[in-house]
Amino acid sequence: MNTGNLRLVIADWATLQKDAQAIRYEVFVVEQKIPAELEWDEADTKCLHVVAYDADGKALGTGRLLPDAHIGRMAVLATARGLGVGAKILRALMKEAQVRGELAVRLNAQQSAENFYLKEGYTRDGEIFEEAGIPHVSMVYHFA
Repeated sequence: MNTGNLRLVIADWATLQKDAQAIRYEVFVVEQKIPAELEWDEADTKCLHVVAYDADGKALGTGRLLPDAHIGRMAVLATARGLGVGAKILRALMKEAQVRGELAVRLNAQQSAENFYLKEGYTRDGEIFEEAGIPHVSMVYHFA
């Protein structure tokens, strides 16, 4: 895998569905054993999506920005974790929100990923809660 020339594609669900859905299925349904019916929702059609591709064109990670400035469905394939893919996706979604005029972005992070978001400047905005059987925490980032 070559992540040296990571390419981000930002588009609607119709454009990125095939690759985004494959990544989310692998990460959430296969790895984390989340029931598929909890992973898919109609919000996808209203979101701006990002998919990261390596230099060979392999889709490595994805995320989405909802109309209410909520970032969600962040997922990076196991083989690409720790290589900065997630951070690039997150920053691209944040930039899109800021260009749109948002003052802040929110997300519900799996508790195991909380430190990643803290390093990106997010703060915890609530208590730990269960979602799909996995501990999560609400987080927020305020644009300066």
